[in-house]
Amino acid sequence: MNIFRILADLSHLASIGILIHKIHTSRSCRGISFKTQALYVAVFVTRYLDLFAGEWVSLYNTVMKLFFIGSSAYILYLMKVQFKPTNDPSIDTFRLEYVLGPSALLALIFNHGYTFIEVPWAFSIYLESVAILPQLFILQRTGEAETITTHYLAALGAYRALYIPNWIYRYYTETVGFDPISFVAGIVQTALYIDFFYVYFTRVLQGEKFELPA
Repeated sequence: MNIFRILADLSHLASIGILIHKIHTSRSCRGISFKTQALYVAVFVTRYLDLFAGEWVSLYNTVMKLFFIGSSAYILYLMKVQFKPTNDPSIDTFRLEYVLGPSALLALIFNHGYTFIEVPWAFSIYLESVAILPQLFILQRTGEAETITTHYLAALGAYRALYIPNWIYRYYTETVGFDPISFVAGIVQTALYIDFFYVYFTRVLQGEKFELPA
């Protein structure tokens, strides 16, 4: 495992920790998209079907997969049960069919094999690349976000961005072949964060409030 993969996984873990911490300390899920979190549950469940039907990779691999599924489901519980009164569906209005349909179609066309594992895996890759859209849609509608929410989004964006050099490094140093599905999806996902990162670096990290330009 190379440094880029380690940093990416740590960034992903940090994003989940920040989000759960934000919800518990503020006792509110205000500004968090339930739809984005539901999409992430779908991403992890469909990606990690190999836990039940695939080959053993490593203890690290298995623990991380179980953690991502469990923590994502726990966040849904916090938003839908424990802190439900603070969840505002009136601003979380992104149409999920806009991402679910195309992701399913791409998975049926472009995959590594028409099997119980490979088609859902491809679907999860395509879906993850756009799962953040409902959250970004909320930011666009409200024009602002709490600082800790922006830290969560920054860590989440950094996680996927770090996977790009990871794939490049593995291509030149390992025997694994180039995976265009993961690479292209990673590029798309990272590109969606460009506007957010610009505001994050120029305002939030300078001690100012996150506000989108008028």
